[in-house]
Amino acid sequence: QVQVVESGGGLVQPGESLTLSCAASGSIFSLSVMGWYRQAPGQQRELVATVTSGGSTNYADSVKGRFTISRDNAKNTVSLHMNSLKPDDTAVYYCNVVASTSSRKFYYTQYWGQGTQVTVSS
Repeated sequence: QVQVVESGGGLVQPGESLTLSCAASGSIFSLSVMGWYRQAPGQQRELVATVTSGGSTNYADSVKGRFTISRDNAKNTVSLHMNSLKPDDTAVYYCNVVASTSSRKFYYTQYWGQGTQVTVSS
């Protein structure tokens, strides 16, 4: 019903920048929170950043000041601009959206993308 597709991952050197993009599509009636999570090998998935439909943002302490999340409500997209990347940022990054569909307008569900690999290494 709702498809979530990420793009933009890759291999970068420490200190470089990278931007991830995510597009939600399908039978969307309303999008609530959109965000990014990441999972490093052997670790649990953790929140990176979220943004509400009104533009309020929330960041993990580890990325504050380096990462910026933004969304385009007209296009149902969310981006994560990552600066000053560190090896510890290496992980699979997942896009997450909270949405309702045209068939269940007032029932919100989380949807996940398949993930995109970000590797920070010299």
